[in-house]
Amino acid sequence: MATEDKNRATAAAILPLVGGAANVSSIAHCMTRLRLGLHDRLLVQDDALKAVPAVMGVVDDDTYQIVLGPGTVARVTPEFEKLVEEGRASAPAPDPAGSSVPLTAEELAAQGAEMKAARKAKNATPFKLFLRRIANIFVPLIPALIGCGIIAGLNGLLVNLGWLTSVTPALAAMASGFMALIAVFVGYNTAKEFGGTPILGGAVAAIIVFPGVANIEAFGQKLSPGQGGVLGALGAAVLAVYVEKWCRRWVPEALDVLVTPTLTVLVSGLVTIFGLMYVAGEVSTAIGTFADWLLSNGGAGAGLVLGGFFLPLVMLGLHQALIPIHTTLIEQQGYTVLLPILAMAGAGQVGAAIAVYFRLPRNESIRRTIKSALPAGFLGVGEPLIYGVSLPLGRPFITACVGGAFGGAFVGFFNQLGDAVGSTAIGPSGWALFPLLDGNHGLGATIAIYGGGLLVGYLAGFVATYFFGFSKDLLTEFNVSQEPAVSTATATEPATVTATATATGTPAPVTGPDAPAKTPAEV
Repeated sequence: MATEDKNRATAAAILPLVGGAANVSSIAHCMTRLRLGLHDRLLVQDDALKAVPAVMGVVDDDTYQIVLGPGTVARVTPEFEKLVEEGRASAPAPDPAGSSVPLTAEELAAQGAEMKAARKAKNATPFKLFLRRIANIFVPLIPALIGCGIIAGLNGLLVNLGWLTSVTPALAAMASGFMALIAVFVGYNTAKEFGGTPILGGAVAAIIVFPGVANIEAFGQKLSPGQGGVLGALGAAVLAVYVEKWCRRWVPEALDVLVTPTLTVLVSGLVTIFGLMYVAGEVSTAIGTFADWLLSNGGAGAGLVLGGFFLPLVMLGLHQALIPIHTTLIEQQGYTVLLPILAMAGAGQVGAAIAVYFRLPRNESIRRTIKSALPAGFLGVGEPLIYGVSLPLGRPFITACVGGAFGGAFVGFFNQLGDAVGSTAIGPSGWALFPLLDGNHGLGATIAIYGGGLLVGYLAGFVATYFFGFSKDLLTEFNVSQEPAVSTATATEPATVTATATATGTPAPVTGPDAPAKTPAEV
């Protein structure tokens, strides 16, 4: 009960600071962030919001994102949704102009259109919007991927040891059941995301995993159940949405309930069986082949690039494009060889943060932030360190990428030698990835290589940041005590160093009473 009260209190603290219930147009969450659609961005009180104890940082993107951390965000979001529903039932609409005189409908529309256009011009490129949609399809599947992946790892360990042989078949069923039907879930979420009827998207995608397709021939060869995987399911469900929308437009209303779902499944199903399954199967095979070729031949060089550029990809939101690739590799090979390499970016971030801790011995505020954020960083949650430490300081963000590059090169080198290191699920990284590791040379070797990569990433991130992460001016500005400023702070001012980041990844200034005289951008 105390935990529920704490989560509700966090939600209650956040709601008025984002403009109240009437200002919230949509609510969603990913692994670590509460993502809000807002009618009027000007109503958000950024500084006060960042002072809420549970808030690790904020990101002003196409949606307003509040970083709460894994676990917490999943518990706070339902409480926030309840408060929004209650608030909408009782509160008047907010006045975007901040005046007691209500705006006319035309003025509200004009102001909203102007703000929407500005946000779109800055953040909502068609490519980014597409990637967000892809993320919205796959992110809800991550908890099941993690749970089933850990069970698969446990089952593999028991099988190798010859223990509990009567239990391992049951564990295998638990681990494999979801993956066998993942296409159905992808189809359901795809139709929902693209504005169709979710169950119809799932019904069309279910054709892909139906065992009976093995009796069907397309392009001169027999189809295989599951051929095309998640990519085929995604394509089939998108097609189903367009067929359904066409039917809704032209089918008479009296016949809609019978004709529309029938035509949607029939047309989309035929195209899926005699086209999409084969094409998506070829693409999926090509993805797996290319990933294997890249690491077998590129090795350390490929790992260096992947590990070094992953943090900037995260800041730009482009990492979402990798989600269906990871899922496809897991479907094909049982694990994705890309995730352990990309996880090295988090190791570089941890090493950089530790170096900042030692380089700024007099800055109690930043050191407190690092101490509180490091446990999450070791478990692969890097956002508190990114938004609270490295990104606001500027240079340490770059040296963190250097650490990730060296860690990625280490893991990539062993892949080139033939020791594939993979993850049976997507989502976790850092130490949290150990239970999900799998490979082609035994669990012991896989764990040793991944653990070695983390150590290299920690060390490289630390050395690069300690020796190259600070200019003289940066040290002068930040290596000073901030405690006197705390004593004069008001109750409404933030008490920790946090920062916002734009969708372009531009470093934002450190704010609050602990902030130095100059922002990192001014140094």
